[in-house]
Amino acid sequence: MHSIDFSPLYRSTVGFDRLASLLDESLHQKHSGSSYPPYNIELVDENQYAITLAVAGFDECDLELQVENGVLTVSGSKPGDDKVRTYLYQGIANRNFVRKFDLADHVEIKNAKLKHGMLTINLAKEIPEAMKPRKIPIGGDQDVLEDNSKH
Repeated sequence: MHSIDFSPLYRSTVGFDRLASLLDESLHQKHSGSSYPPYNIELVDENQYAITLAVAGFDECDLELQVENGVLTVSGSKPGDDKVRTYLYQGIANRNFVRKFDLADHVEIKNAKLKHGMLTINLAKEIPEAMKPRKIPIGGDQDVLEDNSKH
């Protein structure tokens, strides 16, 4: 198992310690976790993303999506099938799963759709107005706060 040293990032960044630890954690999970169900992560537009999971055999009532502390958890559980089946070959996985995705700050889930065995979760990054870049005037006789309070 390879370990990546993120200490050079700390020299030129402030407040991104969580990002480095998420990257490191992601690398460890990639090698140790299950690969079921397969999924894609797509950049749809500048601030829009889509996660698509192949969940053949699952109905909407078998799937659950939950977001907690910046982690999207997608789980699927099938009710027990009382019918005993004898497969000559079983290539379609039909097992319960839990798949987790770490979401960046301000990424919100817009909707989720299940069509033809593909679960698509649409996400968008929505930066609050207070965090968007703004120009700060230099000089002048009045304080920026005083100027805003007069309006």
